Amino acid sequence: MPELPEVETVRIGLKRLLPKRQIAAVDFDWPKSFPNAPADTEQFVIGASITDVKRRAKVLLIELSTNFSLVIHLKMTGQLVFRSCQEAFGAGHPNESLIGALPDKSTRVTLTFEDDSKLFFNDQRKFGWVRLIPTPEVMNLDFFKKVGPEPLSADFTWHIMKERMLRRKNSNVKAVLLDQTVLAGVGNIYADESLWGAKIHPTTLVNDLNDNQFHKLYDELIFVLRLAIEKGGSTDKNYVNAEGKKGSYMDFARVFRRENLACPRCGTIVEKSRVAGRGTHTCPTCQELPRERL
Repeated sequence: MPELPEVETVRIGLKRLLPKRQIAAVDFDWPKSFPNAPADTEQFVIGASITDVKRRAKVLLIELSTNFSLVIHLKMTGQLVFRSCQEAFGAGHPNESLIGALPDKSTRVTLTFEDDSKLFFNDQRKFGWVRLIPTPEVMNLDFFKKVGPEPLSADFTWHIMKERMLRRKNSNVKAVLLDQTVLAGVGNIYADESLWGAKIHPTTLVNDLNDNQFHKLYDELIFVLRLAIEKGGSTDKNYVNAEGKKGSYMDFARVFRRENLACPRCGTIVEKSRVAGRGTHTCPTCQELPRERL
């Protein structure tokens, strides 16, 4: 599943292309991908103009002039691809859809605009969805009420991160970083990368972290998220853009997917284990195992 930087990459691209475009038609081939009443679609989508493209956690929000929003979750295999006569943009899990003819067998939803440009929502496994919600009610959805703060928001500080993480003080730090109710949008790649940067072992209990460690973990998390956005994302094996180009963050990864290679900081061979149910990459020298776990 894409993480915060990958979804933010999609948002940035669509924010450049979609505002002011007027929707002329909506087509879909799978009701669960577009679970909206036909009457609502006719009234609040057809003829509406796009006013903004936002993101909350791993979810995209396309706001409409009718005061409704299209809330989009890419889930495991989702793609959004924009095509016009002049340009193309897209991001998501790679298959022929991003660089080939559209619509294709994975296209679930198509928005056609008045100028005949199109936005395709492709989803091979059919887990993703595009929901029509009144804009003032979007943040009242259960998902948004439960999700934690945005790590890259201007008011997010290391003190806030510490307070949020201490809600699960007896859990290991990696599990807490992956918990979307604690922090929004952080996934496996950036958890490993930030923990390596902060020299914290993933199995360390949150309650055992001191203030210096919380502060360092905060700095590293912000660093890797911003770098990943700058590089267009990181899941180079399953996330590419409309030209088939891969997000390049993995070229800068320090520990993730580097098992059996030398740690770039100390030269020790990076190890892979399983923590919080996920493949986890650590340097056994830089990230010393907590004493009680030796």
